[in-house]
Amino acid sequence: MPKYLIQATYTADGLKGVLQDGGTGRRQAVERMAESVGGRVEQMYFAFGEADTYVIVDLPNNVASAAVGFTISASGAVRTKTAVLLTPEEIDDAARMEVAYRAPGA
Repeated sequence: MPKYLIQATYTADGLKGVLQDGGTGRRQAVERMAESVGGRVEQMYFAFGEADTYVIVDLPNNVASAAVGFTISASGAVRTKTAVLLTPEEIDDAARMEVAYRAPGA
C-alpha cells in the first residue's frame, strides 16, 4: 500500500480543538479518518516548527490521499501538505526504467 507523509498546520480554531481533545484524541480522529478510506496510520508526531503534526499513513491510492486532503483542508481547522513516500527499492526500479525524453532546446 502506498505511503504518504502528511504535514499539518493547525489554524487558531484547530489548535483550540487540540487543546480540547488532546494529542491522543487527535490521533484517534486521524486513525478513524485513515481507516474510513481503507488505510491506516503508521506513525503520528506533534512537532515544533513549520508544521504542527507529521503523519505517515498507508492509503490505498492517490485518489484516497486526495479525498483525505480535500476533507481535512475543507474543515478550515488544518492546512496540509502531502508527499508520496517511496521505498529504496521503488527508487531502484525508477532508476532502471527507460524514459523517452528530450530536454528543452536539445
